[in-house]
Amino acid sequence: MPADPWIVLAAAGLEGAVGYPARLHRRLPHPVAWIGAGLRRLEVLNRGGDLARRFAGVLVLLLVAGGAGAAGWLIDRFLQGWALILTIMAGSLGLAARSLHDHVAAVGRALDTPTNLPAARAAVGMIVGRDTAALDESGVAAAALESLAESFNDGVVAPLFWFLLGGLAGLFAYKAVNTADSLIGHREEPWRCFGWASARADDLMNLIPARIAGALIALVAGRGWRVMLAHAGKHASPNSGWPEAAMAGALRVQLGGPASYDGVSYARPTFGQGPRPSPLDLRRGLGLYLRACGVLAAVLALGGLAWPR
Repeated sequence: MPADPWIVLAAAGLEGAVGYPARLHRRLPHPVAWIGAGLRRLEVLNRGGDLARRFAGVLVLLLVAGGAGAAGWLIDRFLQGWALILTIMAGSLGLAARSLHDHVAAVGRALDTPTNLPAARAAVGMIVGRDTAALDESGVAAAALESLAESFNDGVVAPLFWFLLGGLAGLFAYKAVNTADSLIGHREEPWRCFGWASARADDLMNLIPARIAGALIALVAGRGWRVMLAHAGKHASPNSGWPEAAMAGALRVQLGGPASYDGVSYARPTFGQGPRPSPLDLRRGLGLYLRACGVLAAVLALGGLAWPR
């Protein structure tokens, strides 16, 4: 069932204020890590022919997303009244606004010192899947900006969307699907058939949020709409191109382009028509991100005022 926007805003505020502290994570791993561990155990089902592996992938997705959604429903059902703070705490676990900002800001701080490029490469390597050892300053900034734009949807907009629409059940199910897509939703073997269901489910659940994320970036920048509409469809993903193209247009830089993954170079499309980004552009991108988060908070507050009591 839909969640009270005030509860969603409170959960977002809690996550934005404290995130999930590293000290706590070492003692009690984040629930997303639990989902990842469960998926790794279920990888034993990835065997047999294409049809068998595709069926196994559907079963894995139903188990993981269904289990996460059921856990969210139980919390929604029983943690009411005096236990409302626990609902807010549980909701904050599905959001990643603070974590995303901190990781990207660490890249920016490393780039502030030209001689600290190895540290910047290591920092951006924490948030991207591409090879980073040969990236120059512009390459590091571009990788961080692309991750910032895409993760603004995956870690902020989409979780809030599904939290609002389906309560903790919707939020937890989305996080399970998104995690499954990250771990097994690959086109390469041996995941092509096994991860098919997770990849398609993630595409579907991000269809609306990704476009909202792109629109928010263009809105707070006051530009980027034209580039977003013209270039979003160039991305291999039906969703990731929207916030990435919006970020490129908003900053008047070029994102995308060739990248190497596990030693293999891929000719990716480009977004935007400006120069390659600089460390300063990364700082500007972080500013846009924070303003877009502020707009989301304002929308949630307005929704709370209009919520029937």
